[in-house]
Amino acid sequence: MIGCLSILGGMATSVHDAVAPGAAAPARARGGLGLTVAVLLVAFNLRLAITSLGALLDHLGDLGVSAATQGLLTSLPVLCFAVVGATAMALTRLVGVDRGLEAALGLLALGLVLRVLDGTPALIAGTAVACAGIALANVLIPAIVKEHFPERIGMMTGAYTAVLSLGSAAGAAVTVPIADAGGSWRVGLGAWALVAVAAALAWAPYCRRRDPQRSRPRGASLWRSPTAWAVTLLFGTQSLYAYVMMSWLPSLYADAGFSDAAAGLLLAVSIAIGVPFFFLAPSLAGRLRHQGHLVLALTLVTAGGWAGLWLAPAGGAWLWAALLGAGGAVFPVTLSFFALRTTSTADTASLSTMAQSVGYLLAAGGPFLVGVLHDASGSWALPCALLVGLGVVQASAGYVAGRPVRIGADSDSGAGAAR
Repeated sequence: MIGCLSILGGMATSVHDAVAPGAAAPARARGGLGLTVAVLLVAFNLRLAITSLGALLDHLGDLGVSAATQGLLTSLPVLCFAVVGATAMALTRLVGVDRGLEAALGLLALGLVLRVLDGTPALIAGTAVACAGIALANVLIPAIVKEHFPERIGMMTGAYTAVLSLGSAAGAAVTVPIADAGGSWRVGLGAWALVAVAAALAWAPYCRRRDPQRSRPRGASLWRSPTAWAVTLLFGTQSLYAYVMMSWLPSLYADAGFSDAAAGLLLAVSIAIGVPFFFLAPSLAGRLRHQGHLVLALTLVTAGGWAGLWLAPAGGAWLWAALLGAGGAVFPVTLSFFALRTTSTADTASLSTMAQSVGYLLAAGGPFLVGVLHDASGSWALPCALLVGLGVVQASAGYVAGRPVRIGADSDSGAGAAR
């Protein structure tokens, strides 16, 4: 964990140093090194609650947590992201973007503590509260980046998604060793509450007074736009891939003969390998006229990883982990579509809310379905085959979402968004 935080600090310095001298004065005042570190520390927390739980899922089963409860725990993150994420705009109008993010971090820390209290109900409730905090932060972070780093939106998007991936890897790799050292799974999960508190303390100085004009959307309708729906479907498919991987990949490797620690390490390696791809993919997407080709290439990489896990999970374990990590860069590419496919900041925020709420809802059943198919068939072959086939849906959505059009423009046939 210390090593990951050191990388985070180094990345923050490099991003800060890259800010152009000619940037607007408010951006210079607000977008300094301290603010950069605070944003990246928040990003570091945005998947820890999920991958840390995934690393201990088999162990919880040995302690008597039922398969149904495990399935519920794996589905809670995307359910919370869909339902709670849709409320982020209302929270923003009440308290502002900056204070809204602080509230989200408070929920995250509270949930991480609650879930290690005694009993399965506390585990479920704490996971739900933590994921509610993450859901709010998911929607608010792009607005934070746009507001405080207006001259470096692409770079900060790549940076915070890369650091988010580092946090995911830390949760997968370090949770089991922490639990072993502390003699309890509660120590392994509860330790991450300290990191959430650190992020809340780092962000606290940047919580300024609410500006009621700041987050007032125009109310443009996106629901009749094929491009908006393609972006939403793409967000849903890549989310399904990500949360199935974070929830079940350690179990798949454990069934293939790896120890719990080695299985968690393989997930961590998969996530860590994706870091440079997460950092570079948004910049590459911005240079392409049609981003569908990039989505196709990354989808083929992802499908190759799941095909390998289907046919030879042990023999090519490290290669499949690497392919899944690299293919996951569809995530930051999809985030870049929020800005590339819209004409105003308000429409960007509206598309982000639509894509994240509906997209996560589409993905919510993925981890649960994979668990049910595994239990019913007694192997991972059927779930892996299903995930390979999902690549066709993702690539098709990517080609529609990647067209060089803006939502509401004449070329976006069927769009009803206001210009």
